[in-house]
Amino acid sequence: MDKSIRRIAIVGTGVIGASWAAEFLARGLDVIATDPAPNAEVNLRKYIDEAWPALTAMGLSPKASRERLSFTLDMKTAVSDADLVQENGPERPDFKIKLFADIDAATPPDSIIASSSSGLTMTVIQSGCSRPERCVIGHPFNPPHMIPLVEVVGGAKTSPETIRRAIGFYASIGKKPIRLHKEVVGHVANRLQAAIYREVVNLINLGVVDVADADTAVSWGPGLRWGVMGPSILFHLAGGQGGIQHFMEHLSGPVATWWKDLGGFTEWPEGSKQAIIDGITQEAGGRSVEQLAEIRDEVLLGLVQLRSKYAEAPETVPVG
Repeated sequence: MDKSIRRIAIVGTGVIGASWAAEFLARGLDVIATDPAPNAEVNLRKYIDEAWPALTAMGLSPKASRERLSFTLDMKTAVSDADLVQENGPERPDFKIKLFADIDAATPPDSIIASSSSGLTMTVIQSGCSRPERCVIGHPFNPPHMIPLVEVVGGAKTSPETIRRAIGFYASIGKKPIRLHKEVVGHVANRLQAAIYREVVNLINLGVVDVADADTAVSWGPGLRWGVMGPSILFHLAGGQGGIQHFMEHLSGPVATWWKDLGGFTEWPEGSKQAIIDGITQEAGGRSVEQLAEIRDEVLLGLVQLRSKYAEAPETVPVG
C-alpha cells in the first residue's frame, strides 16, 4: 500500500515555492517551509494571503487552511517528517546536487523528493544521493497554484514506483500531470515556449511585426485555442469532417513549407534583446510588473474555472 502523502516540505520559498505552498495548503495538506533568505517567512505568508482569494474561487478542499503552514530556517528539521519534499532552489547543477544529497540524508526513506527544476535533468540532480530511486522532477508551470500542468520525469536511477506515486499524488490534488518517458533539457512545456518564442524573435528581427503585435498575434489567435485544446487535436478539427487524416493529406504540405522558412538561429540575433526590451516598455504602457501579473492572474482564474466545467475529470479533487 502506498504511503499517504499528507505532510509537504517546501524547500525554497521564492515565487515558485510560495505558489506551491499556497496550492498544497488549499488542498488541506500540512506544509512546512524553509528558506534562508531574509524575510522569507514574511514574504511567503504575504504571497499565500494574496493567492488565497483565487484559490477560494477555484475551490478549496474541506480542510484547507493557511494555519496548516509552519516555517523553519533549519532545512533538516523541515524535511525530517515529510511525506513529499517539493524543492525550489536555484537552477545551478552544483547547488542542486548538494541540496538533494542533504535532503536525501535527512528525510524518511520512503518519502518522495521532487524538484521544480525547469531545465536540469534529474539524472544530474540525484547524482549525489544515497537513495536516488525516490527522486523525481515535478516541474510546475508558473504560477503553480493556478496552472494545473506538472511535468513528471525521473532520472536514470529513479524507480518506476516513484514516478507512479508522484503522478498519482499530483493528480489527487487536481493537477494535470504528464509523464515524460525520456529526459530532455527544459522538459516539454518550456521547450514548446522556447520554439514559439524563437519565431517571435525571428519575426521581430526581420521587421515583419513589432513586439506588441507579435504578442497580440499569439494571445488573441492560437493562444486562445491552446487554452482549450492542444495543437494536434486542433489540427484534427482543422481537417473538417475528414479530421486529422484530411489534414495530413491536404494541409501538412503547407505546414512543412512554413517550417522551412522559420528562423533557425541558436543565438539571439544582434540587437534583438534591446529591441524587445524597448518594445515591452511601450507595450506595458507604464504598468508595473505587479499590475500586469494581476491582469494575468485574473484572466487565468476565469479560464481555469471555465476549463474545469468541460474537463473529463474535476480539476479540483477534495483531499483534506
